[in-house]
Amino acid sequence: MTTLQNKKVAVIGGGPAGLMAAEVLVEAGVAVDLFDAMPSVGRKFLLAGKGGLNLTHAEGADRFAERYGARRAQIEGLLRDFGAHELRAWAQALGIATFVGTSGRVFPQDMKAAPLLRAWLQRLRHPEHGGSGVVFHMRHRWTGWAEDGRTLRFDTPQGEVQAQADAVVLALGGGSWARLGSNGAWVPLLAGRGVAVAPLLPANCGFDVAMQRPLPPEGQALPVQAVSARAGWSEFFASRHAGHPFKTVAISFTDSQGRRFERKGEFVATATGVEGSLIYAASALLREEIIRTGHATLHVDLLPDWTAERVRAEVLHPRGSRSLSSHLKSRLGLDGIKSAVLHEVLGKEGVHDSEMLARAIKALPLHLLAARPIDEAISSAGGVLFEVLNDDLMCEALPGVFCAGEMLDWEAPTGGYLLTACFASGKRAGEGVLRRLQA
Repeated sequence: MTTLQNKKVAVIGGGPAGLMAAEVLVEAGVAVDLFDAMPSVGRKFLLAGKGGLNLTHAEGADRFAERYGARRAQIEGLLRDFGAHELRAWAQALGIATFVGTSGRVFPQDMKAAPLLRAWLQRLRHPEHGGSGVVFHMRHRWTGWAEDGRTLRFDTPQGEVQAQADAVVLALGGGSWARLGSNGAWVPLLAGRGVAVAPLLPANCGFDVAMQRPLPPEGQALPVQAVSARAGWSEFFASRHAGHPFKTVAISFTDSQGRRFERKGEFVATATGVEGSLIYAASALLREEIIRTGHATLHVDLLPDWTAERVRAEVLHPRGSRSLSSHLKSRLGLDGIKSAVLHEVLGKEGVHDSEMLARAIKALPLHLLAARPIDEAISSAGGVLFEVLNDDLMCEALPGVFCAGEMLDWEAPTGGYLLTACFASGKRAGEGVLRRLQA
């Protein structure tokens, strides 16, 4: 313990990963200086809790680990040490009780992020063992290292500040929500020191649509050159339905590699395309397909609880003098944005082709041209490759420098998975620092 008490660690980044690393270290008696570019810590954490803080998820460990896709093996190892159960126990120790919602998501009892953050910061400043607490340095934007390769440099309102430490934990976030501090400015700083970084890309993001008419006949592939016929919704549709939700729908998508996504839920029309929980869940596949081929086509089932046969029968039912809109509303319950999107995609001729209309209600193609900019995304993909880190998340090219949180090369859907992995990686990095200092 005496050896550790003579050590100093710099944690750069005041999100969940950085704060968790700081907690591990300060509870072991290490002197911790935490630096953050913003006026206060946890800015993105507080924003995440604005509509109810989704801390983690209560589903089984195997299903939970699946959510991390290609990086399952790396994240699963972190979750074994600090997963959903441990995160809930940690919150309880702060005096924050949690509950499992109907969807399996886990929330604080009061649904708020601020009380948890306040209790956490109080414990960091006044550790339970009674030693010195974390020293917070706000408005310190990390700009890399000095010429000696060890001294840390920071821009502050008072000018440049330099600091030294026995080890460093970088928890600088990804590239989304730059106004909250995660701007990806660290990428060239690490790349310049030989740390391999995958490009930062939007994750859990919306997409811009491209309208293409007429629709190809059933079973016929969409010509690539036809996808960019017109980007975005029509002004008529966007002005009336941007911000409106598509409720009780299902989407399906099969990429050019044969991977398939299919799920029921809801999403939202934007001024230029689509976003929302159902789109976010498929965003990784959609984004990668656009990178490969220049576009992605998903299909929307507007009536997922109806069979195709029933939909066709109702569409073909004689409507007499009623308008098509009245017919769709009375026979199928389709109105509002669902009716409008059929007209938007099929056009006037298409919606009056009963066979085409019936097919479109069960599988309406939406052609996506591009993901929305990374700064609009909930999170980001890409980051420091696990292959250049050891098991303690230390950079092989920079001994004594550890990385944690969203700046690592992984992604996950919303639902508590993002936060859980950030906490878990922060804990692993903090423990890795301790192992290195003790060695």
